Amino acid sequence: MHLLNRREAQGRLKVGQPMAIIDIGSNSVRLVAYEGLVRSLTPIYNEKVLCGLGRHVATTGRLDDEATGRALRALARFRVLCRTMNVSDVFVLATAAARDATNGAAFLEAASKACGQEIALLSGAEEARLSALGVLSGFYAPDGLVGDMGGGSLELVDVSRESVGEGVTMPLGGLALQDMSGGSLKKAQKIIRSALERAPEYLEHLHGRTFYAVGGTWRALARLHQAATDYPLHVMHAYTIDPRDSLDFLHLVEEVDSKTLKDIESISEARRPLLAYGAILLEEIIRLGQPKEIAISAYGVREGVLYQKLDPATQKRDPLLSATEDLNLLRSRSPAHGEELWAWTSQFIDSVGLPETEAERRLRHAACLLADIGWRAHPDYRGEQSLNLIAYGAFAGLDHPGRAYLALAIFFRHEGLSPDKVGSRIKSLAGPRLMERARLLAALMRVAYPVSVAMEGVLPRTPLFLRDRNVVLQLPQAMAELANERLLGRMRALGKLTNLEPLIEIV
Repeated sequence: MHLLNRREAQGRLKVGQPMAIIDIGSNSVRLVAYEGLVRSLTPIYNEKVLCGLGRHVATTGRLDDEATGRALRALARFRVLCRTMNVSDVFVLATAAARDATNGAAFLEAASKACGQEIALLSGAEEARLSALGVLSGFYAPDGLVGDMGGGSLELVDVSRESVGEGVTMPLGGLALQDMSGGSLKKAQKIIRSALERAPEYLEHLHGRTFYAVGGTWRALARLHQAATDYPLHVMHAYTIDPRDSLDFLHLVEEVDSKTLKDIESISEARRPLLAYGAILLEEIIRLGQPKEIAISAYGVREGVLYQKLDPATQKRDPLLSATEDLNLLRSRSPAHGEELWAWTSQFIDSVGLPETEAERRLRHAACLLADIGWRAHPDYRGEQSLNLIAYGAFAGLDHPGRAYLALAIFFRHEGLSPDKVGSRIKSLAGPRLMERARLLAALMRVAYPVSVAMEGVLPRTPLFLRDRNVVLQLPQAMAELANERLLGRMRALGKLTNLEPLIEIV
């Protein structure tokens, strides 16, 4: 008889009840419910309603009645959804539109009744700080300037690893610019230049660093940029754009009818008119700040709220390793084996004296934790399914070349080491060095798994190391029968890749 409690979800972490953020923004009202308060956040539900609360606030000073009606209906719906998901804590935030409108207080009172929660009205400085904390939550050791473009405002704040500077807020959101300029892009450009030139200290410190672009309009621009460049990985978070190569694209967005842009159907009709304002603002930031790259962030104020609720030790944890530890726990046959595989491959790499940067070592650790997540798939498709799970997974603290490396390493682990087995686009995304590192790690895994069969306690007793010009695998006498042609073939493949002679030694 099955003793498993089938009413309890086995694919979720035991981290308490879900937590939710409701974000009442100038353009959208959004609910995101997260699995729990952990370092690596996983949404279990995400819903957005484009209400346009901030439309015309800059000129009329009031929230539109129709927009507030849509927002209140969305909030009442979100209240029911949170109750259905058994959410323990709901944090409701309101930003620029409610902050700036003369009828903002009355709206917030009605909104609080609709969602059944108190609402925190954020100041511009608070909004900037939370956006920066969101970037700390979503990137590994970030360094640069965070720019959060909403419907009503733009927040700028400096980040450097774990520290957050003092932020500034300006009325340069998409709806505010559309309103103040009367729909004139030329006038909007003058408004942007005037505002940015009054805050030179922020952009002066951006030179040669990363600009972290937060907000739906900039994510929509990035999606169109991926389509225009035929980019192989349709993941927004940590997608980077070379500022020098992006100017022509931004000019195109400003000058043509948005209907002619490739993949415009993926952008909601309500957001399309704001794309040109986002493009102009980003172009001016590039011109004045001269960043080395633009990094798109899917993390912002909402994630910043939860990040600040973590204890300091948890905040300092690596977001990528936290995420891969969670996935290893949920999907591997023996989670402890992932850490043993990390130690086992480290021993080999250290014995060979293979140069490995801190970033490469970190990625290898993550790959070892992900090595067994595809075991439930059909054997013929384990490589393909693992590649897709990793390449398109919701990982924080991971750039796109790193994604490609992780996906390739686990693909080659299942499918063999031939580079021809995988498409050229993901190989080019990884680059030559990470591509070869992925093949080497896969070769090591292909030796480890026929010995350990993914069970803990085996690899510590079967070390792999360099001796003279031999790559030596030691097996205890009780495991001598494992030294068959299959294992020797895996050793030969590793030896070919490393220019070493394979040797299985019984001790």
